[in-house]
Amino acid sequence: MLILGLTGSMGMGKSTAAKRFRSHGIPVFDADAEVHRLYAGEAAPLIEAAFPGTTAGGAVDRTRLAASVVGDRDALTTLEAIIHPLVREGQRRFIRQHRDAGARLVVLEIPLLFETGGDANVDATVVVTAPPEVQRARILERPGMTPEKLEGLLAEQMPDAEKRQRADFVVDTSGTIEETGAKLDKIVESLAGRAAQAVDRWLGNPAAEQERA
Repeated sequence: MLILGLTGSMGMGKSTAAKRFRSHGIPVFDADAEVHRLYAGEAAPLIEAAFPGTTAGGAVDRTRLAASVVGDRDALTTLEAIIHPLVREGQRRFIRQHRDAGARLVVLEIPLLFETGGDANVDATVVVTAPPEVQRARILERPGMTPEKLEGLLAEQMPDAEKRQRADFVVDTSGTIEETGAKLDKIVESLAGRAAQAVDRWLGNPAAEQERA
């Protein structure tokens, strides 16, 4: 089974790309959705212990938590030490589930793929990108976003140029959704044979191994 890492800075089109992959029947693990699930479940008491007063009704209050960690590198490191291992365990469950179901390709949508070293655990990476003015316009449309908050968030992320340099595939999402989709379709097509070989290797298919030899 081939594991494809999907990443990109905020506002670059990760959700659009994930939706396109799903349209091909490819399972997609959404790391942000997993964090939301954890905040409402097993991570809540751990976060409350580290940051008292940041939960309510057994779930993390994201506004309170943000107030406790934004701009504080030590606090953010503590939060990451709680959340990242739990997210990785969720990824492992996802991979095992779809491997056992016979999937040939899965996608891990992880905003901080490179920052957390997650790229070492995937077979290829896709970075979605867009010009800075397009990115800013998209993000500033979000409720509660301000230019000052945007600058702070971007400062915490790896620069887009570095992500593009490290990627196996780079997809510019500044065009129409269909134009972006067509680029992603080509990536899926290019990976089809490679994914099949990866599954054959994992299954130990002797006939496939002889054919490649």
